[in-house]
Amino acid sequence: MPFPRPTLTALRAGAMQDITASDLPNADGFLRRSTLRVMAWVQAGLAQLFYGFLDWISLQSTPFTATDEYLEGWAALAPTPVLREAPTYASGSGTWSGIATNALPAGTLCARPDQTQYRIAADATVGMGNTVTATIVAMVAGSAGNTDSGTPLTLLSSVPGINAAGTATTAVTGGADLELDPPMRTRMLESYAAPPHGGNLADYVTWALQVAGVTRAWSSIGLVGGTVFVYVMLDIAEAAFGGFPQGSDGVATLETRDTPATGDQLAVANYIYPRRPVTPIVYVIAPIATPVNFSIAGLSGVSGAQQIAVEAALAGLFLAKDTPLGTTSIAESDAVGAINAISGLPSFTITAPASWPVTSTVGHLLTLGTVAFP
Repeated sequence: MPFPRPTLTALRAGAMQDITASDLPNADGFLRRSTLRVMAWVQAGLAQLFYGFLDWISLQSTPFTATDEYLEGWAALAPTPVLREAPTYASGSGTWSGIATNALPAGTLCARPDQTQYRIAADATVGMGNTVTATIVAMVAGSAGNTDSGTPLTLLSSVPGINAAGTATTAVTGGADLELDPPMRTRMLESYAAPPHGGNLADYVTWALQVAGVTRAWSSIGLVGGTVFVYVMLDIAEAAFGGFPQGSDGVATLETRDTPATGDQLAVANYIYPRRPVTPIVYVIAPIATPVNFSIAGLSGVSGAQQIAVEAALAGLFLAKDTPLGTTSIAESDAVGAINAISGLPSFTITAPASWPVTSTVGHLLTLGTVAFP
């Protein structure tokens, strides 16, 4: 059974009781500022510190509860070593107007209105349409560098023949923060639970999850012999797009038997390529979003915060149970249970979807659509 750690109050009471029970003369009472009372509290505080340290040691001594560098140590000992995913830099493209044939040199800095900076990745030249489009890369790693298409971008130094004011031509994406402990722990425990087997389906999921930004992955045998389909989601790095990868489906750059992927899919394909068995053709695929709309009667009078909590509970249900492998089956009781977990709600009835269970087809991922509260 677990050890019941005493509270600081209990430790203080115990220390004073020990002093009272001793043979020390006149130690049968404690004034508020008495020396003996202060000594008892000091001893209790030290004991509390030691108990806390032992608590911390017990957490670090098992991979289930270890944190920070101790978690990284346990993860490095997994059957397939798991390393903390480093932050990545967002990239995209920006466009500026100017005079034809003038050059926008690589390394030029630009910034969006909040002063987040990007650099021009390669030399670009103003074309006949009097515009120049260049690849830009965030100067700071992480999701803070992601930005929407159309965001103003201002050159931070004067470039002859090119206007300083420009815009992001495409969404700047791919920036992911340093991996936190919870997702790293999940990957580590999956590695312990499913050690490598020379390229079985679980191995492809493990490899995909080792790519920075990938938070969920699934694998299946392809439609043609010798092919493997790997579906991925980037719930944080591509949060602006619902977590769905931004790019085109395909194979790795070095794979000559089919068309290479682009964007997020290419990053995953290139990572898996040298690790897979030599014969399979691996396709990295973005699931297709399939929204499910809800109508819930009886909750029209609850607060806006409670309605938002209902939407979050339903979104979490899809996040936990759905896969693009065609095996998803979400019952009405699952949705009711997720909503009932929110305290303070009156009785309600889910009137849409009208048909249960809700299922998805291969390649499709269920997402939360609109939620009506009639």
